[in-house]
Amino acid sequence: MTARAESLKERVLQGPRPAHVGIIMDGNGRWAESKGLPRLEGHREGAESVRAITTAAREVGIQALTLYAFSTQNWGRPRGEVLGLMDLLRTFLLQEKRTLLENDIRLCAIGETHRLPRRVRKALEEVEEASAGGRSMTLTLALSYGGQEEIVCAARELARRAKEGELDPEAIDVATFQGALWSGSLPPLDLCIRTSGENRVSNFLLWHMAYAEIVVAKELWPDFREEAFFAALLEYRQRERRFGLTSAQIRERSR
Repeated sequence: MTARAESLKERVLQGPRPAHVGIIMDGNGRWAESKGLPRLEGHREGAESVRAITTAAREVGIQALTLYAFSTQNWGRPRGEVLGLMDLLRTFLLQEKRTLLENDIRLCAIGETHRLPRRVRKALEEVEEASAGGRSMTLTLALSYGGQEEIVCAARELARRAKEGELDPEAIDVATFQGALWSGSLPPLDLCIRTSGENRVSNFLLWHMAYAEIVVAKELWPDFREEAFFAALLEYRQRERRFGLTSAQIRERSR
């Protein structure tokens, strides 16, 4: 970690931090192409950013970190790239198992994980089971995930339960709907970071995004390390979170 990153880390630790941070990890392919490298090399370097940011989040007391690792739409990428990504994912899971356990981090996954290759599912299940007792932070990987798909799946499940008489449609409220989501156990999303300068949420945690603050970082994901992460947390601290109220009401409540 650089001296500037250490300085920013100290500032982060001196004030309130978001409980739940989600990151749209964008720019691996462009990073590789800008250096004349195969796209897979960008994903490989991006895995180093995952390692660095997960550790940094744990060190500053983030309770939940959710990473957009592979979207439902990513299955449409070239077959070679997808297969390479799956191999990288499996390797990452197996290599990071010890680090997660040593840092008391629990690993979870959300999405259509049944679509992942068997070898990847096996590694994922192994690390999820081994880290289930982690209490210091929850690291959630969004794999084969899409926010719209998640909401449709939840609606379908609630409709089935209502049809079978298990659920009164009039009893469906926000809490009931959230409970049917893949991400239903996650806390509200406080901060969403999008790398590579793109201004889109790209179908990520659409339900939890309701009142999230959004910080767009200019760095491509392989270049997004501790310094950029801590800077995003400090930018979040400057935001006034009103949740539909006025600034005057927020000031009155804080007295």
